[in-house]
Amino acid sequence: MNFIQHSDALFNKMADNTLAVIPSADIHLRNRDADYAFRQSSDLFYLTGFIEDSACLVLQKKAGECRRILFCQPKVKEMEIWTGYRLGPEAAIEKLSLSDAFSIKELDAKLPELMSDCDQVYAAWGSDKTWDARLIDAIEKVKLKARTGVQAPTAMQALEPLLHELRLIKDDAEIETMARAASISAHAHMAAMKQVKPGMFEYQLEGTIRHYCADQGSRFDAYTSIVGAGENACILHYTHNDQQIKDGDLILIDAGCELNHYASDITRTFPANGRFSPEQKALYQVVLDAQFAAIAQVKPGNHFNHPHEAALQVLTQGLVDLGLLSGNVDKLIKEEAYKPFYMHRTSHWLGMDVHDVGAYKIEGQWRDLQAGMVLTIEPGLYIAPDDETVDVKWRGIGIRIEDDVLVTKDGNRVLSEEVPKTVADIEALMAGNA
Repeated sequence: MNFIQHSDALFNKMADNTLAVIPSADIHLRNRDADYAFRQSSDLFYLTGFIEDSACLVLQKKAGECRRILFCQPKVKEMEIWTGYRLGPEAAIEKLSLSDAFSIKELDAKLPELMSDCDQVYAAWGSDKTWDARLIDAIEKVKLKARTGVQAPTAMQALEPLLHELRLIKDDAEIETMARAASISAHAHMAAMKQVKPGMFEYQLEGTIRHYCADQGSRFDAYTSIVGAGENACILHYTHNDQQIKDGDLILIDAGCELNHYASDITRTFPANGRFSPEQKALYQVVLDAQFAAIAQVKPGNHFNHPHEAALQVLTQGLVDLGLLSGNVDKLIKEEAYKPFYMHRTSHWLGMDVHDVGAYKIEGQWRDLQAGMVLTIEPGLYIAPDDETVDVKWRGIGIRIEDDVLVTKDGNRVLSEEVPKTVADIEALMAGNA
């Protein structure tokens, strides 16, 4: 990953005589003396590749000169015995190609110096009250030097519109990493399909996914896995994953690994016993057709909402054809009659965060798709187990099919295409014939 290139691109967007402040992520307590595994802030990693906590990056653009300054934990041998190796300020300068580096303990003293005669401060204002207060305090200290001729910043600017728009368009190295993450996750889903049998517990399939991804070099999940069997598949963000799988259940797995801080996000739905029932198959085919229609709309020149519109057309027509809705399809879409069965959108950006950054609209209009963007395509149908408006044979069936799709200059590329998704291919894989 070319982190220098990333920060140079941000410098090009920053006004002259400005400062950008990007803190690291925090360590969070899990229970008692145990912490959650640390994962670096995506913004800080994007600009530096630095993976330690208790750090802050400051980008200074002054009189046309650009400086990358990192504040990080100092080298303290006694602490390294307990918590592991630290890069330290001295080594960080060379390893991360920085202009300078200091101990994080010096940040509050150095910030007023760096802000002096600076017009604006870019930061994620409003995201963290502690950091807001810290930066405002530094600005106030600069103001105290007004009689010496030093000017304090006069504007607080949001960093996100600059940095997050850069992150939205992936370069070749990012695309390669995301493609590898998607491939690992695709094969992990296949491993789960091959292993499943009635009587297992949902968390055992979650374990299969995790084991495969770790074996292929992925240390972390991109998000908490969803493994919902039977009626649990109708719960959009189901994460208990603790129920026993029954014969006849459909299993919805929404899981993806993270590779070098880049996410994958795949959902597949398959039968626990290896064969779709007629009702499951009928609903599944509607969702699959909707996904194909949506993916076809992923291309430069189309806007972000085109895939969602295409999916809605197919899903609503399918609901009418199967008797779950009745009426004119366009009118049903306008009235959102599909909402009891399809209550989420079809896509979101994908990148370092599973719900990645970048605006979806520009000046109130859906933004056009551009080569280098990556988005998910994930239509679904969920028939609540207690929905008395439909025939009992449909109740309790939940289906979602999700792939990771790169916008290319000529159309699109499905990064997660290796995992089967047609009824025939899924059944063949589960039968050991693929």
